[in-house]
Amino acid sequence: MRLSFRARPAPSGAIGDEPPAPGAGPGAPATARDTDRAGHALRAPSRLHAFNRYEIKYLVDSAAARALRDEFAARMDLDSHGGTGGYGVWSVYYDTARLRFYWEKIEGLRFRRKLRIRHYGDRRTVTDDTTVYVEIKQRVNRVTQKRRIALPYRLARELCDGRVAVEHDESQRAFVQEVLELVSGLDLRPVAMTGYQREAFVGRDADAGLRVTLDHRVRGRDRDFHLGADAENRLIVPAKLSVVEIKANERVPYWLTDLAARSNMSVVRMSKYCQSVEAFGRAPRSVFHVVDEDPAAGLSPTTVTSEA
Repeated sequence: MRLSFRARPAPSGAIGDEPPAPGAGPGAPATARDTDRAGHALRAPSRLHAFNRYEIKYLVDSAAARALRDEFAARMDLDSHGGTGGYGVWSVYYDTARLRFYWEKIEGLRFRRKLRIRHYGDRRTVTDDTTVYVEIKQRVNRVTQKRRIALPYRLARELCDGRVAVEHDESQRAFVQEVLELVSGLDLRPVAMTGYQREAFVGRDADAGLRVTLDHRVRGRDRDFHLGADAENRLIVPAKLSVVEIKANERVPYWLTDLAARSNMSVVRMSKYCQSVEAFGRAPRSVFHVVDEDPAAGLSPTTVTSEA
């Protein structure tokens, strides 16, 4: 059966969930903005970027991930931001003292939000001037919506931790105000960090708008929330497992649903944020928690200094 979704128009300036290519910012010349064939360069004049999409998530073992990578590579383009080895994705999540956003996810609320600061690339290079993204990701029924702005890390911390209306473009005013209302009104604070190595593929031709990601070595920590901190992470998903996510604006193509069926892939509701919260004992392990047959193997320490 062909799995399709009702089309919903994406907001102006819609992009994928990865950063723009170097030189592809709002002020770059047209040639620089248009070089990324995958459509992930920032082309809109606004500095507030948003999009709607459907997301389907799977867990696969290492051997299956290698086979899937070959299938994706045959039908899709490699995301130009990551090269052949992929790239690091690091996120600091904000929540209330009672973990409101965590429980909204666990309880499956039709409308829910979460706030995070995200960095793409080598975390060891993060400084106050490094570009990061302040993001509000929300779920409305089956549709995932994400809005974000790019800021120097110093200003991102002033906004989310200092609760200061940092300097911003006029088009970002409503978003900055929403972040301030969340962090001040709900007394949000950093509660968890996640990091992983991502390989990403983007659809071509008739599959334009399709994005598939494979996330490996999913790690986290529950303290030292500065993105560039020389601190220890530990695996929060067993090392033998990878997270596969299918992200589509309108429909999932037949070849991809057929591949999922042939590979015996089952949809999971696992959240990396919730996984980190539960792995460090901030909340009881839910029915969605991914466990290792050998708990010690799934939670063995890994040193940050050796990670990208």
